[in-house]
Amino acid sequence: MALDRPDTLNSLGFAKPPAETRVVVAMSGGVDSSVVAAQLAEEGYDVVGVTLQLYDHGAALAKKGACCAGRDIHDARRVAEEMGFPHYVLDYENTFREAVIDEFADSYLAGATPVPCIRCNERVKFRDLLETARDLDADCMATGHYIQRKMGPAKAELHCAADAARDQSYFLFSTTQEQLDYLRFPLGHLASKAETRALAAKYGLSVADKPDSQDICFVPNGDYAAVIEKLRPGAADPGEIVDMDGTVLGEHRGVIHYTIGQRRGLGIGSLAEPLYVVRLDPDARRVVVGPKEALSTRVVPVREINWLGDTPLQSEEEWHVAVKIRSTRPPRDAIIRPVSATEAEVELIVAEEGVSPGQACVFYAPDDSRVLGGGWIHRG
Repeated sequence: MALDRPDTLNSLGFAKPPAETRVVVAMSGGVDSSVVAAQLAEEGYDVVGVTLQLYDHGAALAKKGACCAGRDIHDARRVAEEMGFPHYVLDYENTFREAVIDEFADSYLAGATPVPCIRCNERVKFRDLLETARDLDADCMATGHYIQRKMGPAKAELHCAADAARDQSYFLFSTTQEQLDYLRFPLGHLASKAETRALAAKYGLSVADKPDSQDICFVPNGDYAAVIEKLRPGAADPGEIVDMDGTVLGEHRGVIHYTIGQRRGLGIGSLAEPLYVVRLDPDARRVVVGPKEALSTRVVPVREINWLGDTPLQSEEEWHVAVKIRSTRPPRDAIIRPVSATEAEVELIVAEEGVSPGQACVFYAPDDSRVLGGGWIHRG
């Protein structure tokens, strides 16, 4: 009699023993990916650790609080030694600059508010590194991301992490179905980060108490403007601050220093009502300000859509979903109206403030944890 399917599969979903299942673990040097590697090694899998060097090693050594720096490479290598599996460091510096850093700078110069961590996952970790994993004859690639992969009736599905406070679905919406079939996220079901640290202590890992990274890895101390000025000299040319009628209210110190929705630091105090940045016009070197109500948006144009639904995006005229337009905001009810296979108009049921070109709009199934994909907000 044939065994039921769940009894024939190992914990990564393969019908063979762990020792015959090779898994490449993307190791950043932090506690999350280190626990994934250690756990899989303890379970008997054929683990290969890979760490990416994404930018200048010398500069990285002096940098704290960000992933993929020199210290983190050392920490990843040490975990591999402790757990007894091979570890490789790959130089992706040129790839990272071309695929992530250059676009980040250009997007800011164009008045957008980019999310480079999404592009890094999309263009480096889940594309180039995933291909490296295939070249190493790995059955799958595992990461320390807090998100869940579940088998649905039709195919593998992407779901939010069990711990809403750690959920990284906003940053992983562009994971394609082909990538999702190959990826594994062993931490997504954990209830809290405390559980991850407890596992690190259980395995005796040297990184058990290592702080979480906070910054974008190539932006020290969150100072975006300084990085962009270094990458694009002349980017911080001053210009006019104007109201929505074009009346000049003051001078700014460079469009790159401002973001949609910003109120503080405009240098135009003593006005009758508080004013907010409502639009950036980099071609005219203008920062446009207006009242808070001018920030409210109901209709959001979205392009470069990655759709993970069971039927094609254009198979319905309307999709009633929940969407996130900022990583820090909860999903809100919305309607997706497809324009093409990769473009749509998203109508927010309740208007949101501070919707900015360059940010992601991520789609979720209503009343469910499933991630249906998402796209990039543009000006329309």
